[in-house]
Amino acid sequence: MEIARSGIILNTEHYDQCVEFYQTVFGLEVLFQKTEGDFRLTCCAFGGSYLMIETGGQAKRGGKSIAEGACKLRFNVADIELALARLKALGIDAEIVRNDWGSTINLHDPDGNRIGIRDEAGFIEQMAG
Repeated sequence: MEIARSGIILNTEHYDQCVEFYQTVFGLEVLFQKTEGDFRLTCCAFGGSYLMIETGGQAKRGGKSIAEGACKLRFNVADIELALARLKALGIDAEIVRNDWGSTINLHDPDGNRIGIRDEAGFIEQMAG
């Protein structure tokens, strides 16, 4: 199978807040938006893929567990310290977790979906073995 494009669809309950979150926190560019009755979607550039934020999900205050949301969105960054500073400037309480395989920041979007921010250098090292 020759894959032409890949993407992730994220169904949300707090649609407007989630769209704003991904645009503000990660600077995702909107590719297009669509509304059909109560259904709404915003498609954002997501590296070489797309993140399609749609209505129809279920939020959980305080964040979803792995059982409630098995998928975790991952954003690799060149400078994890700078990413942490940006999150704090936006009022997001976060911290860096350092592991032998790399450093991450774990957080949740307004619907409680799991997000990880990862240091790119550690990821490259991990791939190299």
